[in-house]
Amino acid sequence: MDLRNIAIIAHVDHGKTSLIDVLLRQSGLFRDNQKVAERAMDSNDLERERGITILAKCTSLEWHGQRINIVDTPGHADFGGEVERILSMVDGVVVLVDASEGPMPQTKFVLGKALKLGLRPIVFINKVDKPEQRAHAVHDEVFDLFTSLDANDDQLDFPTLFGSAKEGWAAAGPEGPKTDMAPLFDLIWEHVSPPVADKDGPFTMLATTLESNPFLGRVLTGKISSGVIRPNMTVKALSRDGSVIEEKRVTKLLAFRGLERIPVEEAEAGDIVAITGLGKATVADTICDPQVTEAFDSQPIDPPTLAMTFSVNDSPLSGLDGDKITSRVILARLEREAEGNVALRIGKTPDSDAIEVAGRGELQLAVLIETMRREGFELSISRPRVLFKTDPISGQQQEPIEEVVIDVDEEHSGVVVEKLGARKGDLIDMRQSGGGKQRLVFHAPSRSLIGYHGEFMTDTRGTGVMNRLFHGYAPYKGVIEGRRNGVIISLEKGSSVAYALWNLEDRGIIFIGAGEPVYGGMVIGEHAKLNDIEVNPLKAKQLTNVRASGTDEAVRLTTPVRMNLDKALAYIGDDELVEVTPNSVRIRKRYLDPHERKRHARGKKVA
Repeated sequence: MDLRNIAIIAHVDHGKTSLIDVLLRQSGLFRDNQKVAERAMDSNDLERERGITILAKCTSLEWHGQRINIVDTPGHADFGGEVERILSMVDGVVVLVDASEGPMPQTKFVLGKALKLGLRPIVFINKVDKPEQRAHAVHDEVFDLFTSLDANDDQLDFPTLFGSAKEGWAAAGPEGPKTDMAPLFDLIWEHVSPPVADKDGPFTMLATTLESNPFLGRVLTGKISSGVIRPNMTVKALSRDGSVIEEKRVTKLLAFRGLERIPVEEAEAGDIVAITGLGKATVADTICDPQVTEAFDSQPIDPPTLAMTFSVNDSPLSGLDGDKITSRVILARLEREAEGNVALRIGKTPDSDAIEVAGRGELQLAVLIETMRREGFELSISRPRVLFKTDPISGQQQEPIEEVVIDVDEEHSGVVVEKLGARKGDLIDMRQSGGGKQRLVFHAPSRSLIGYHGEFMTDTRGTGVMNRLFHGYAPYKGVIEGRRNGVIISLEKGSSVAYALWNLEDRGIIFIGAGEPVYGGMVIGEHAKLNDIEVNPLKAKQLTNVRASGTDEAVRLTTPVRMNLDKALAYIGDDELVEVTPNSVRIRKRYLDPHERKRHARGKKVA
């Protein structure tokens, strides 16, 4: 059977997963009356909750007797490690661009990687059904982006289709005809080259994704470069430097058919398959016939820019929610994650109960923490910190810089420019983007953006959209002011009392409600002033035997400001931790004892 392998790449929320849904439906994979979940490819709970794709996934469909393997890739820069690996598996890409937003940072990031690999893209301008669409202007912006990324003449001569994944049509122009996706199917078949593969050579495959399956064990997915593979065949795994990792039998051979992986008896060069049976091989290793001696060159992955410390939860409430609380279990889980997630790096710290985890950004690490808490882990997480490096020539300290693209109503652009200017951000571009909105482009230090998103949403009354992308390293930009207000800290352990919290409302913003467990050193609110204060949230109203002139009114508490995981990680200071359990997210001081806190604060001032 003829075959094409493609990836769909785009910025987050431009409609990749919706497009794949409609392609699967129109290819006849589902019955007309079959009930299929919307965004069927986003199968992970967190993907559905956050509305983003986190893990790259493969599907396959047939169009007029021809097979097309499609890979749905993440659109968020934090999961760029997934995208880079996937591109080595495919022979073409469909670049999806929103007809009103135009090319965004992640479009630029992934497209740059695809062009470097020599892939010839197809451009699909999606969401032309939106009233604010500007399809032709966006088409020009896409061409400018290709030029700025040094696309060659072949790549610059890209075919373009316009359409709406939501309405299920594609056409040569934004006006239609609005019938179906046939023009896109036909264009993929004509424009994308069939896989270059040697069917008669020895079996070779580059492992591009790894997952752990409770029934199958370790499952490695990749594109077969040469030869044929069958179940029970003996294969060996080679590391990047060509050394042998292991030699084992393939226990199961799985091919992608629609949304499922089904066992097959044979697969040949050019197809994308998953194999089981190997116990040590991982991402970027070469799986091959025992006679092969040379490993594939694998794409280098961009380095992590942000790190957090994952440590054992040692609060007085430890072990009440989760059942995985020891450092040994936490380390084993993180090492397992790093095996399949090449953008993640695990390191040791001087403290035996703490592990440093470095990744691409706050979202990637927050997703990992959220996944672990749902598995029953209890953790203490430190404030995110950026990873500096030293310039080998000048000896200067350098820090990661991000390109920040902001779409905001004109009335709010002044405050955004002012705030990012104070955070050492440089305004690179400022232009009208239609509909009374402005697009601002900044280059800002990564550390200045930690915790800024909440403030940005407040400043723009929830209407602003901010996208970030790693830009490069630049000389250290100096001290940046952090959180100004102090916090309200509990002195006692027990259950909070409504009367005590009511009396504390004048002192600042409260994070907890009545009847919730608290302990000494736990942060229960934000102080209205610059300093931290210690309070007793367990203090009840004193009762007397003197009857009051009127009946006492019931205490009415203001609704507390709840800190979810993302907000808490962005909020905490260097001397604070986020306590994460399966049922709770709490903020606490690193040192729970007040005397120990004062001693460390004095030592820091002296230093």
